[in-house]
Amino acid sequence: MRLVDAIRPQVDELFIVDNGNGTEIPEVLRQSDIKVICLGDNYGIACAQNIGIRDALSGGSHFVLLLDQDSVPQADMVARLIEAYEQLVGHGVRVAAVGPSYIDERQGEIAPFVYRDGLKLKRRHRKADAKVSETDFLIASGCLIAREAFSDIGMMEEGLFIDYVDIEWGLRARQLGFRSFGVHDAMMTHSLGDEWIEFRGRRVPVHSPLRHYYHSRNAIWLAKRPWIGWPWRLILLQRLVLQFLFFGVFAQHRLDHIRKMSLGFWHGLTGRSGRLET
Repeated sequence: MRLVDAIRPQVDELFIVDNGNGTEIPEVLRQSDIKVICLGDNYGIACAQNIGIRDALSGGSHFVLLLDQDSVPQADMVARLIEAYEQLVGHGVRVAAVGPSYIDERQGEIAPFVYRDGLKLKRRHRKADAKVSETDFLIASGCLIAREAFSDIGMMEEGLFIDYVDIEWGLRARQLGFRSFGVHDAMMTHSLGDEWIEFRGRRVPVHSPLRHYYHSRNAIWLAKRPWIGWPWRLILLQRLVLQFLFFGVFAQHRLDHIRKMSLGFWHGLTGRSGRLET
């Protein structure tokens, strides 16, 4: 409800797409002007996003804002995103998406935006009075995308099910000549990971073994795309190896993580997609 209360005054229409049977949707929302769509089963985040996107666009929306249930935007987030988008377009930039800065309250610091520099991913923090920073991709939650971008870039890749959906879309957009930007003054809180591991002065988010299956599988899937290019291909594979070693050593229930990541690696190589049936 915190998310609904925070975002409803900022948008013309609000869609809630539930990857389930609707039993966790409060009745008060069903009696409001919010459109609730219950899919009846878990078809993955990309499918849910695409359903909401298509509904919004068919109703005439010029922008679509994606949000996860564990995000809470500040009261002026959408206005600041639209302002930044319009300024960028006014300067002739082909914008894929704009997204807010976010903070995980458990970690206590604003997450930086990420970009590729050669064969490394680097963190881009705010410089001086810069209003936006270019990034190679944005997390889906808080991402504002214009109708025109969907027309040229396409929808979310449903075969990924969950994880790497936003990265794949952002890199696909960049390959097509579109650019993504983080907007520093647009803010939200967002929970990243189920828990954290302290490592060398940093807090590393940890997901479940099942989520790490999708991380591994979808990293391989993305690395196999013909348009991805060798720099990103090598980065994805390097990250995959590092994650395997890190979570296989430091995470609780490390054998479960190793098994699921190994299975994801194999399924990525053999072309499996969609939901893992357990």
